[in-house]
Amino acid sequence: MRLEKLFEILDKLSPFELQEEWDNSGLILGNLDAVFENIYVGIDVDFELLEEILENSVLIVHHPIIFRGLKKLDFNSYPSNLIQKAIQKNISIIAMHTNYDKTHLNRYVLEEVLGFKVNECDEYLCSFDVNLSFDEFSKKVTKTLGLSCIKTVCSHKEIKTASICTGSGASMLSSLKTDCLLTGDIKYHEALEAKENKISLIEIGHYESEVHFGPSLKKELQNYGLSAIIANSKNPFRYLT
Repeated sequence: MRLEKLFEILDKLSPFELQEEWDNSGLILGNLDAVFENIYVGIDVDFELLEEILENSVLIVHHPIIFRGLKKLDFNSYPSNLIQKAIQKNISIIAMHTNYDKTHLNRYVLEEVLGFKVNECDEYLCSFDVNLSFDEFSKKVTKTLGLSCIKTVCSHKEIKTASICTGSGASMLSSLKTDCLLTGDIKYHEALEAKENKISLIEIGHYESEVHFGPSLKKELQNYGLSAIIANSKNPFRYLT
């Protein structure tokens, strides 16, 4: 299959024009005229993953391997070492980042993973009914996502409604119209802001919330008669208890 055909399908599925101005979704490495043999989907590119992937493949990832401008290609350092490896194995790389967050990922994690029904999706925020105590809700989220630990801000003993934004979504606090926000990468001052504004927070981890990109996209590609392999993307963090 030609890469251009796959790119057209991805653009129809989740238009690249929806990405934020600061984002770098789209074709990161490759040639649209190229022909590939296998499709891999995963959250990130790392060296071990590139070692495992077969040659003449395309890798569709959530996070762009090139995010800001590169001034040099030093093959002893990231990300140049990964770019070199991908070129050597003729692996094309496409990123679907903020565009896919808006169209698919938040809804998928909420419905298919956490098992809640979406009330409304407004770009990055998907809201839903909870009607559980904060402790019950926190335990359910922790168990369902397989988290070893979580950070929380408890501003309500009872959670009637909540919103989810996978990845780093604490900047959405000012837009929140629900009791609680589930997201990853909550900073100290964002937690203070939430506490003072009577908003509850549950930090569900950046990797842990976005690792579902692969299964989500694989499911969507099946609707186009395409099969994809889930790439074994690794969490860079190790949690000590």
